[in-house]
Amino acid sequence: MINETELTKNNFQKAKKTRENKEHFKKAVAHIRYKNKTGKIVPGTTTIIGILAKPALLNWANRIGLEGYEIEKYKNEAADVGTLAHLIIEKELKQEKLDTSLYSSHNLTIAMQCVDKWHDWKKQHDFEIIMPEKSLVSELYQYGGTIDCYCRLDGKLTLLDFKTSSVIYPEMFVQLAAYKQLLIENNNPVENTRILRIGRSEYEGFEDRQVTNLSLYWEMFIHCWEIYNLKKQLKF
Repeated sequence: MINETELTKNNFQKAKKTRENKEHFKKAVAHIRYKNKTGKIVPGTTTIIGILAKPALLNWANRIGLEGYEIEKYKNEAADVGTLAHLIIEKELKQEKLDTSLYSSHNLTIAMQCVDKWHDWKKQHDFEIIMPEKSLVSELYQYGGTIDCYCRLDGKLTLLDFKTSSVIYPEMFVQLAAYKQLLIENNNPVENTRILRIGRSEYEGFEDRQVTNLSLYWEMFIHCWEIYNLKKQLKF
């Protein structure tokens, strides 16, 4: 029979683990500061693209609400699972071991289902990792970004971008174009670009999207970059 002291101890350990778990997630998704060769901080790709309106997210939030879910709770739980799945794949590509003791068994189980989708996809291709997660900076355009994976896929030098989301949003292609430029500018030729959308549930599924022409998306990124810098000058 568990006494009151043991219950208090168990509750304390549970609370401590929860705090550690949340802190670990904060570190995992912490904003990276990109610096150019002179040491000056430059904006990140996602920051620049952030000026775009995202009507698709509003439609998603409306749908989730109509289905009876609490938006913030649903979003936070999905984000935790998505971040964990992304982290597991990242560690795997780097051949590093992830300390899973900091994560709840519930989130870990769901995240591993996401990772299994990645494993199933990889088995269908000739895959050779060249560069796992890597932060790069464009000296030409003065922005930074972190690519998920640069590899040789089915014989082609490929930029892979992992998305743990319910759908592929248009701005994701803009981000992909910016990442492609970062690789090319840093002497890493790109022959193919793909977004792998790894759903966080069976409902969200899995999607492999190849993009053969990113020229218009790159043009959109440049416009975002220009507006971002104008807003900065105007102190919006």
